[in-house]
Amino acid sequence: MIVLSLAVIFAVILAGLSIWANARFRHHERLPMQWSLTGAVNWTAPRALALSLVPALATGMLAFIAVLALNVRPRAGQENMVLPVTIMIGATFIAVHLFHFRLIDKTIKRNGG
Repeated sequence: MIVLSLAVIFAVILAGLSIWANARFRHHERLPMQWSLTGAVNWTAPRALALSLVPALATGMLAFIAVLALNVRPRAGQENMVLPVTIMIGATFIAVHLFHFRLIDKTIKRNGG
């Protein structure tokens, strides 16, 4: 049950970050989604899609982890790893989301926007 609660908390945090970023980037209809190694933008997406992709992926993965935690017994000796791994996965999604915002901001500033 704790894993399910954590999954919901991480999903809410990611959604809140997207709402915050939506207000921050409100003047831009499309946002960068992929960069080449030289830093050039390869493709963009509408702002709503760009800001909701990571939360949607994270919610799906965390829901899957929560279902597994509720229905499948861990292997012997791994019982105490479910909670820390769930926290690590959720924190990684938050870090990736914030890194995406940083890259978007850097690209916008570089292009004079």
